[in-house]
Parts: sequence; C-alpha cells; structure tokens
Amino acid sequence: MPTDFAATKSLFHLPEGVIYLDGNSLGPMVKTAPARMARAMEGEWAELLIRGWNKAGWMAQPAVLGDRIGRLIGAAPGTVVLGDTLSIKVYQALASALEMNPKRKVILSDTGNFPSDLYMAEGLCRTLGGQYRLKTVAPEEVMSAIDDTVAVTLITEVDYRTGRRHHMGDITKRAHEMGALTIWDLAHSAGALPVDLTGTKADFAVGCTYKYLNSGPGGPAFIYVAPRHAETARPALSGWLGHEAPFAFDLAYRPGRGIERMRVGTPPVLQMAALEAALDVWDGVDMTEVHLQSLRLQDQFIKAIGTRAPMLQLATPRSHLMRGSQVSFRHPEGYAIMQALIAEGVIGDFRAPDILRFGFTPLYIDDDDVAQAVNRLAKIMDYGSWDKPEFKQRALVT
Repeated sequence: MPTDFAATKSLFHLPEGVIYLDGNSLGPMVKTAPARMARAMEGEWAELLIRGWNKAGWMAQPAVLGDRIGRLIGAAPGTVVLGDTLSIKVYQALASALEMNPKRKVILSDTGNFPSDLYMAEGLCRTLGGQYRLKTVAPEEVMSAIDDTVAVTLITEVDYRTGRRHHMGDITKRAHEMGALTIWDLAHSAGALPVDLTGTKADFAVGCTYKYLNSGPGGPAFIYVAPRHAETARPALSGWLGHEAPFAFDLAYRPGRGIERMRVGTPPVLQMAALEAALDVWDGVDMTEVHLQSLRLQDQFIKAIGTRAPMLQLATPRSHLMRGSQVSFRHPEGYAIMQALIAEGVIGDFRAPDILRFGFTPLYIDDDDVAQAVNRLAKIMDYGSWDKPEFKQRALVT
C-alpha cells in the first residue's frame, strides 16, 4: 500500500505559519511524543522508580529500538543497538576496525566528512601513539584512494553540506577487494533514503536519531556491526553495559554477546521514549517511496530557484543517484540570507563558509510548502531584504 504522505504530515507538530526545511539538522516533534514521555516519567519513573529497568523494559530498549531502526537501514535483527552519542559510536567502530586489521595503519576519509568524525579519527591516532594516520581526499577521489595501505574507510554516505551521496555498494566492494574494512556514517541517510547494510556487506555503520528519525535534540546514536564481526569486534570503550554480565560486577571486562558488547553507558530512557513515539510513524513507511518523493520535491525547488533566484549557486548534484534528501546553495552572504528567510517563516540552516541548506522530508513537507518557500526566498533576493545588520550578526548555532 503506497505511503500516504498527507496522513504522515498530520502526525507531526508543525508551528503555525512555519515551513520547516531543516529536518536534516533536527527533526520536528511527532505529536505523540509528549504523551509517551509523560508515560515514561509519570507512569514508569514516578511509580516504578528503579523497578522500571525491569518492569518497563528500560534495559532492553536499546536493542528493541535498534531493531526498529535496523529495518530502515537494511540491517538484520540483532545487529543494531542504541546509546551514547554519534561521536562515541564513531570512535567505537574505528577502534574495533583498526584492531581487526592490525597490519594496516591508514584511516581513509574525505574532505566533505563531518568534522567530528575526523576529529575522533585524529584523536584515536594520537592515542595509539602516532603509528596510525588519517588520510583525507576529495569526495570524488575516495574510490581511487583505497589501496593496500588502508585499514578502514570512514565515510559519511551523504555530505552534510552539499547533500552529495557516495555509492555505498561500490565503495564497500572496492574496500573489501583491497583488504580494508568500512565504516558508514548514516547521520544524513537513516530515515532519508534506502540503505542496505546487509546487501552491500558493510562492516560497521553508525548514525544519529535526532535528524530524520525525529527523536528530539540530543537523541541517542546507534551502531551497527555486521553479523560476521559480531563476536570478534572488541569494543575499545568497555562500558559496564557492554559487559557479558553487567550485574555480576566483575572487576575484569568480558565483552557481551554480539551487538550487546557495543553498549557503553546507561541508556537515556526519556529520550528513547520520544524516539519510540517517532518510530511509530515509520512503521508503515516505505523508504524507497520516501526518497523518490523527496527527490521530486527537491527537483521542484531546484528548478524554481534556478529561475527565480539564479544568483544562488546550486551546490548539490543534479543527478538523483548522487543526491541525498537535502538541497544546498552557495552565496557569499548565505548566513544573512538564511536569517532573513527564517524571519519570513521558512526554516533552513547555514553551514560555513557559504552554504544555505534545505532538507526535504516528505513525511511532513509537500508541494505547497515548496512553492511557498520558493516565493519567500525569491522575494528576499529580489528586494535585498537580507542586507540588514540584524541578519548578519552570527548566533552561536547557525
């Protein structure tokens, strides 16, 4: 049965008069989230107290919700677990992969990767005494840069600035042919486009839940480990919940079975309640339909902006095969333009040095939203209304 996008839009709280094109940065709240969080607070925490870990299923939630996310990213049951932050999960995957490939000393990434991923890689290299190094190349050079020195590739499937999409299958195949392992950052993929971790034979994947999966600000991250590595990947961050028997309180660490060993700290129960409510929206949604509809809306936006605001330079690939679920434009005054647009009720965001970003999530964005967003942006460019001091003063978060 085809996805009813008008029905899914009615499930989100969207402020009156606002067109929200920033779900690629922070997804909007589903309407059922407050009640689900209230239940976790009033019916579980308040009444059950510590008994909630058993009676309310808090301890099992990271794996239960991991399986629900797994359906959206082509992962088999029992291969995804939630917890901690995305940076922590990147570090875990990297450390495990390097230990599994000890004769290689190079981590390969690209210059379009999210800086936090690169920072975690640099920090790990320093921790390991400088014998490892991070190598970055231009996004289009990744395939040719995978050689017999590379231990692991660390690639974000969809570029956070431009929306450019890497081909997971081709890169993973090349890496395996050259004896390297792969880590895929799905921060801009999970909930945005079809992902097939099983079919592409990816080794590790990580991602966040507060963007397209709508878990709310600070929502927990997830990690995937391919079943063939589940019992051999050793977690460098040996947290007590990744222990084989956490409540035995052994002084020595013994890794848990399979994906459970990738748990680190106490799970964020209240945030997982919000995520549980959000995932209810996804249960009847087909990811291929979501991405096709997103691409259609993007095409509508790109064409209209090209006609009505040609001074904005498209930074996103035109090819559907190379595009995620966002559209980015360049302009030297991108920050001020975005602030002016937000003041007109269209929320996107800005990424330095000159990128205006717009996310197209058909679960709550439709044709009329796109048309109105184009009209307001074109008006701002026509009249130069962005050229005001209040729009040029940088806020802490852009």
